[in-house]
Amino acid sequence: MKTLIVVPARWGSTRFPGKMLAPLLGKPLVQWAWEAAGRSRLADRVVVATDDRRIRRAVEAFGGEVVMTSKRHPSGTDRMAEVAEKVPARLYVNVQGDEALLPPREIDALIRGMAACRAPIGTLAHAVASEEEYQRPDVVKVVTDREGNALYFSRSPLPCFRDGLGPRELRQVRRHVGIYAYRAAGLRRFVSLPPGRLEKYERLEQLRALEHGLRIRVFATRYRAVGVDTPADLAEAEQLLRARG
Repeated sequence: MKTLIVVPARWGSTRFPGKMLAPLLGKPLVQWAWEAAGRSRLADRVVVATDDRRIRRAVEAFGGEVVMTSKRHPSGTDRMAEVAEKVPARLYVNVQGDEALLPPREIDALIRGMAACRAPIGTLAHAVASEEEYQRPDVVKVVTDREGNALYFSRSPLPCFRDGLGPRELRQVRRHVGIYAYRAAGLRRFVSLPPGRLEKYERLEQLRALEHGLRIRVFATRYRAVGVDTPADLAEAEQLLRARG
């Protein structure tokens, strides 16, 4: 198999327990991510990785495929790595189960990008919309080298513009979108590494890769992620979906 999409889905969310089964326009949240992944033209297979039987029953009820994983995984990447031990593929794409609005074309753009480079890990980023977004610590910013390889991810305003922040400078700021693609060897390497000090400081898992010398290629996108971390986010996602018609 060339490409496997994995949708990690756990029950225990600190701010929104059971959010994967929270109803969104009549469907559980995880179903929206699964359906988007299923419309990818370049992926060979889609599975939901979970440790909870309630999520398993819900996914199987709407026709999805489930791989049960350990309850001990600290992250979705670790959960995906367990799936990789059971389902061989060349490329693994991590689509978060709370990404209800993710267009399939963005998944395919990431897959095509990985086919055109040699980086072990790939992800997406878009331009920030405002100075307020640039300043927010819940917005993860990324800076890259000339080839598009990540230099650093941060919750702090990044980069710092010593001569002032204007519209021209703001257009250079990139916001990270939390979808990842891993080559099989890169995924195995990543989960074998201990958490790094920068990862602990920023609470950003992707910094583990950079601290240990693993390249992350960042591909440009116009898609603005709308992850669901709270019930308020769910209401926002519903409004956006209704607006789409």
